[in-house]
Amino acid sequence: MPKKIPMRQCTGCREMKPKRELIRVVRSPENEISLDFKGKAQGRGAYVCRSQECLKKAIKSKALERSLEVPIPDEIYLQLQEQMEAGDE
Repeated sequence: MPKKIPMRQCTGCREMKPKRELIRVVRSPENEISLDFKGKAQGRGAYVCRSQECLKKAIKSKALERSLEVPIPDEIYLQLQEQMEAGDE
C-alpha cells in the first residue's frame, strides 16, 4: 500500500500541494512569527508555494496575516523572498 502524502493549501494560489513542496510560516504560542523548513515547529502554520507569484498574491491579499491571526513583520516576507531566490538557483 503506497504511503499517504500530506497535502496543504498555499495561501497565495489556494492550490492543494504536497506539504514538502511548500514553505511553512509559523506563529508560535508566544506569537512570534518564523519560517519552519522541517514542518515540525510548534504553533499555527500557514503555507506558501516556493514561487514569487504566490508570495506576492499572499502579501497583497494579507492571506498569511489572516491565517496566522497576527500582523506579519516585513523581515519574514524578506526571508521568504530570499529563500525563494536561493531555491531558484
